[in-house]
Amino acid sequence: MIRIDGRLYDRPYFDDASNRIAEQIGLHENSTGRYAVCFGDTTEWLSFFFAIRKAGASVLPIHPGTPYAAARKLALTANCDRLFHNGMTAEVLDAREEPPSPGRLLHMSSGTTGAAKCIARSWEEIDREVESYVRTFREPEGMTPVIACPTTHSYGLICGILVALKRDQVPVIVETANPKYLLKVLRETDRPLLYSSPAILHTLSRLLPEGERLYAAMTSGTLLPDPWFTQIRAKSEHLFQQYGCSESGCIAINPDVRAAGDMGFVLPHLTAAAGTGAEDAGEIVVQSEGGAPIHTRDLGYRREDGMLVFVSRMDDMINVSGLNVYPKDVEDAVMAMPAVTDAVAFRKSDRFAGERVALLYSASRPVPAQDIREWCSRHLASHQLPMEMIQVAEIPRQANGKISRREVAARHAAGEFNTTAAGVAS
Repeated sequence: MIRIDGRLYDRPYFDDASNRIAEQIGLHENSTGRYAVCFGDTTEWLSFFFAIRKAGASVLPIHPGTPYAAARKLALTANCDRLFHNGMTAEVLDAREEPPSPGRLLHMSSGTTGAAKCIARSWEEIDREVESYVRTFREPEGMTPVIACPTTHSYGLICGILVALKRDQVPVIVETANPKYLLKVLRETDRPLLYSSPAILHTLSRLLPEGERLYAAMTSGTLLPDPWFTQIRAKSEHLFQQYGCSESGCIAINPDVRAAGDMGFVLPHLTAAAGTGAEDAGEIVVQSEGGAPIHTRDLGYRREDGMLVFVSRMDDMINVSGLNVYPKDVEDAVMAMPAVTDAVAFRKSDRFAGERVALLYSASRPVPAQDIREWCSRHLASHQLPMEMIQVAEIPRQANGKISRREVAARHAAGEFNTTAAGVAS
């Protein structure tokens, strides 16, 4: 059973809906088609998903807010042969001919470090991830999963819905982004475990009245800035964190987060190699039994207790005259400043140093860039200081809550970000 915006849909409902869809679109056992599905209605989307999964075919979930032209482009990139966009009539696409293969869950990578690409994971891989997740992460067994993130993304679909169904729980799906409504749902739910984005968790922690706490929350997708982490941790009885990548799914889970960078313990169906300490961080490389190594492009290390600790994205690191700058260090320092609400540090070319740090920040009031510079000079080394600081109304984030520093840098280079009264310092 699944509860979607207050309405309960039982197993027979989804069985009937999936059978109806299979008959309408010609799905049969051992189908080999690749179907791109974009539906604004979550119930219809999940009915499609269960029908395609049962048939053993492949499906590309597309975020419900994606317009037709963009959805079609994603479907072609993933080599899908049919696109369903808010309707039962399929558009037949000119897919490249491929030999028949087992069904797969298709996802587009986030594109935070380059052009998005299609990731194809077999249903056997998905089942193995879910089994490992449920067997290892036991804390939520008595909780009610509340999914306030896209169910077309693996975080909501696999870790939220499929894990809950494996545990014989009833997942609660909240489609609205209204934080006040989400708080209402959490208050009405028995021991809720919230799956959502860091931005939503931060907003909720600020809305909660004195003395009230979230029962449990899961964070994933992007590292929490230290000021956000401190506030969310103080407002949560239980705070969990999971770490993963598009190619492997969930890699590690932390059952009791005490520091933002502590990603968790590696799930038993995977092995992970990384650095040996904070001063010897190395790329995190994961592998499943019999599978090829997956290079995450993340820097991290394993503590003696097995905890996987994240340091930085390799592609985000900024090299200033031969000295490494991790953007999170800059962002944490800036966001500790009163009135600053969010920040992103990114790479900018420099004729003398090779690269320098640039910064976008948002605040609850105009904050002059010179004030940012003076604050940073007291909390950062000279090579970490931003050379350019621009106040914006809101830091640009992707639909999954992540920040693409590559995209921010490109938009900045194109002159997209206008300065406010706070001005620019260079």
